[in-house]
Amino acid sequence: MLGVCALFPARAENANGGAVKTRIMVLGDSITAGYGLDDPQEAYPALLQKKIDAVGLPYTVANAGVSGDTTAGGLRRIAWALGQQGADVLVVALGGNDGLRGISPEQTEQNLAGIIDKAREKKPELKVIVAGMQMPENMGADYITKFKEAFPKVAKDKKAELVPFLLEGVGGVENLNQDDRIHPNVEGQKKVADNVWKVLEPLLKKAEKVP
Repeated sequence: MLGVCALFPARAENANGGAVKTRIMVLGDSITAGYGLDDPQEAYPALLQKKIDAVGLPYTVANAGVSGDTTAGGLRRIAWALGQQGADVLVVALGGNDGLRGISPEQTEQNLAGIIDKAREKKPELKVIVAGMQMPENMGADYITKFKEAFPKVAKDKKAELVPFLLEGVGGVENLNQDDRIHPNVEGQKKVADNVWKVLEPLLKKAEKVP
């Protein structure tokens, strides 16, 4: 996976053209960065922004996706990614490259926890969503199980929300992925956005006390 960075706000204004109040950061890898897409606005963070605008919530989405990144990379760059602006909600969508490289699930778990800890050093009340990942069968049953379990464990330990599997309904589905069978295509990205939105929408509405 190529080292392409897509750190940008999906939109700087809300649907009415007014200044947004709060910021959501999506820390991820090539799936988040929109690798292989013609337009970064086709990647799921930008699609989340459209969903947010459609329901009139005052949030802007920042895409901090870096192709090829691992949880270790995310841990190294989380403070830089947050910058002075910080964030009110952090979506951690890393781990797929850990699994493909055979990194131990225990290390992945530690890195994910470290990312959340570092982010909350800047803002203790930060809301966090952990996006789970899964590995294909050729990685071996024991590895697959331990890897899958790392994400809900971190979410529980850190009192974060959980997207059970970021690529639910997309992974392994030929017509929703690019030719490499790893990266979602335009339609696949829409499904990824739906998966995240199921968790993100109620979190945002609760924060805004929207019924």
